[in-house]
Formats: sequence, C-alpha cells, structure tokens
Amino acid sequence: MSKTRVLTGITTTGIPHLGNYAGAIRPAIEASRDANTESFLFLADYHALIKCQEPERVRESVRAIAATWLACGLDPDRVTFYRQTDVPEVTELTWVLTTVTAKGLMNRAHAYKAAVQDNINDDNADPDRGITMGLFSYPILMAADILMFNGEKIPVGKDQTQHIEMARDIAQRFNYLYGDTFSLPEAVIEESGMILPGLDGRKMSKSYNNTIPLFEGERKFRKLINKIKTNLLEPGEPKDPNDSALFDIYSAFASPDQVADMRTQYANGIAWGEMKKVLFEMLNEELKDKRDTYNQLMDDPAQLDAILARGAEKARDYSAPLMADVRKKVGIGPIAG
Repeated sequence: MSKTRVLTGITTTGIPHLGNYAGAIRPAIEASRDANTESFLFLADYHALIKCQEPERVRESVRAIAATWLACGLDPDRVTFYRQTDVPEVTELTWVLTTVTAKGLMNRAHAYKAAVQDNINDDNADPDRGITMGLFSYPILMAADILMFNGEKIPVGKDQTQHIEMARDIAQRFNYLYGDTFSLPEAVIEESGMILPGLDGRKMSKSYNNTIPLFEGERKFRKLINKIKTNLLEPGEPKDPNDSALFDIYSAFASPDQVADMRTQYANGIAWGEMKKVLFEMLNEELKDKRDTYNQLMDDPAQLDAILARGAEKARDYSAPLMADVRKKVGIGPIAG
C-alpha cells in the first residue's frame, strides 16, 4: 500500500511554547510514526523573513525549533526534516509558479487584504503602505513548498485553508499549461486540535505575550505556572473546571482517569496554590528529560546543522528531479535537450 505524504512547515520567528507542543509538535510527531505516512517537516526560514528583519532572532529560532522537535522525539531517519533554505529548488519553483499565478488570486489573500484594510482604517492615503512583495506573494512560496514534494495532506488551522486552495489553483494552472506535473494537495483540519490558554487565560500566543516557553529552566517554569490567572475563590469553595486555564492545561497532558479525579477535586474546592503545584509537577515530569536533550542540542549547533543537512539531502532526492522536469516542460535548459 502506498504511503500518504504529509507536509508541515514551521515558521522560524519565535521560541516554541507549551501551546505549540500540545497543539502541533506532539500530534505531528505521533503521526510521523504511522507506517502508512511519509512525513516532510521543514523549518520555513524564508517565510520568517516576511515577518521578521532581525537576523539573530531568525537564527536563534531556527536553532530552537530544530532542537525542540528533535528533543520531543522526532526521528530524522524516519521523516524528511529539513531547512527550507537548504533546498534551492524551492525558490526556483517559486519563480516559475509566479509566472503562472494571477495577480487577482493574490489580491484575495487574507493576509494581504487585512494589511490593506488596516491602512484604510488608519485613513492612510496609500492602501499598500508598508506592504512588501514578500507579504503579497508569500502564498506562492507556500505553494512551492507543498508542490515541490507533491504533498497530499497538509495539516493546517482553519485560517490557513485558503493557502491550500491557492496551491491547488496554482497547480491546476501549471498542469493545464504544461501537462500533469503536480498533485492537488488537501488541507487537513484537526477539529479537535488542542488550543491551550496562556498566562492571562487567552489563547497562548506570542502576539499576546502570554506564553510559557516549552523548555524554560525549572525554577522559571515553576514561576510561570504560578502566574497563570485564576479567580478569587478560596480553598474549600467549589470551582468550575470548565472555566479554568489551569484545568485546561492539565487536561492536555493528563490521562482520562487523572482528569476525572481532578474534576472531583475542583468540586471539593482544591486550593489554587495546590492546583498549580500539581500542574507544575506533572508538566515538569513530562518535560524534564526532553529539556535535558534540548539543552544538549542547543549547545551543539554543529549537530543540528548536520541533521538538517542530511534532511536536505533526502529532500533534494525529490526536489531535484521534479525541478528538472519543470525546467524541461517550460522550455528552460540545454538547447540540445
């Protein structure tokens, strides 16, 4: 039976936090162990340049994200794990796809439309003020990421489905002009995808500055857990587990029996300080060995580079022949060919 090819990109603009682990990293690693799945996971560092013009931040993010995935159990021998910039065919394909992509399609991209609307709302005379061509055309780079490897299933959040639809449109246009080349990717939306609350109770997000870094040192990690927002209910007063950031985070890592027991403790009025202690101890037990591995990898960037370089070699086993086929189809290459 043929394997299903699943492709996932991780933009390198930040340090992974607890919400990233529960919502994306852990399920993707578990999925990569499926014998019927062929997983491609890449660090989208070209995408990072659209959002971030701080070289050191991008570099540190690449390092931290690579170390995080490996520390959490990603097996680079089982999957194709690579850095986007180590596969030059991706940017070459991006340009070829740009030549067949309608500007009108890019005009409809949600990120571009939102940036234009922000300018209009600010009474700006130029609706395109501050909008780069990187932002405008990055759905084409995303399409190249996917089509380069003929990704079949693309796990995305609901807000990202438009990009998969655009990749399909672009693939169909190329196939119409030059013959069947690209398969049409499908978005896979994980309806039960875990979204953890942050320190303030809102969705854990870098944009809210409310995250708990996944591999923070043990003392700081405990302090962050203790900062999670609670209400003023005293010990002994029944508490509602359905309105508790602490309970939501606990449930993401506990067994069903543990969750059921904690519901009882909430009904019996567990003290917030006790709940925070229980949560810290459970999370620390889950993460301490991974934290040690992460720190070892962070201290050995040469090892990370070597792992990513091997992944890029595997990726180019796919990308180089496909790009050669694309060049031939569009009329680029040796005259005698």
